[in-house]
Amino acid sequence: MDITRSQFESLPSGSEALEPYRVKRAVFLAAGFGSRMAPLTLTTPKPLVRVKGTRIIDTLLDAVCAAGIEEIIVVRGYLGGQFDSLKDKYPRIEFLENPYYNEANNISSALCVGDLLQNAYVIESDLLLYNPKLITKYQYKSNYLGVPVKHTDDWCFDTNGEKIITRVKVGGDNCHHMVGISYWNRTDGAKLAGHVKQVYEAPGGKQRYWDEVALKDYIGEYAVEVRECTFDDITEIDTLDELKALDESYR
Repeated sequence: MDITRSQFESLPSGSEALEPYRVKRAVFLAAGFGSRMAPLTLTTPKPLVRVKGTRIIDTLLDAVCAAGIEEIIVVRGYLGGQFDSLKDKYPRIEFLENPYYNEANNISSALCVGDLLQNAYVIESDLLLYNPKLITKYQYKSNYLGVPVKHTDDWCFDTNGEKIITRVKVGGDNCHHMVGISYWNRTDGAKLAGHVKQVYEAPGGKQRYWDEVALKDYIGEYAVEVRECTFDDITEIDTLDELKALDESYR
């Protein structure tokens, strides 16, 4: 059922009309090595690194649990056994193994997820979340978090007047800085599973980022909206120097 944003926002909490927009699951991509945080990541997967005593991934998992999202899936690969420790705090977690993490980019994790991309958040597990309200129980349409900026040298989105993503690129002006939390509705999630497989199996496909599939290779078949946030809401820790800036115990 297609409705406008204003109609969605006017639906009363608990209404049966909200059920088609309920988030069914959160999928965490956590298979990678995190090379830019070496040597720390030689012994610890990046999502399990602690910032001021709290594991990075816990800031995301706590928000997912607070939103009442029942199905939690962590796609793991590098030092995957260490993620078992999450079960103590989050017993509902299910793990998916990515056997291709060492030979392919994160598109391999999306390949392992398959049809579970429907009605799902897809969350990069190395994000430090300060504002848990970014994770909600219901979502209106497929969307990707982005911070409006005048300039960035990082991954970003161009959008049209309705804030629909028209292009993903590295570096830009008057655009949205890309933040690795997205939501995919039932229809888009089903399409995405097939498109990921097609791109992965194409020449050079294993080296692609998973989100390029919908936002670049097949962008004409999706209408993904930017959901705006700020750098005060969430931050990505890419390097050891950035970690040291946030937590002096690593200096």
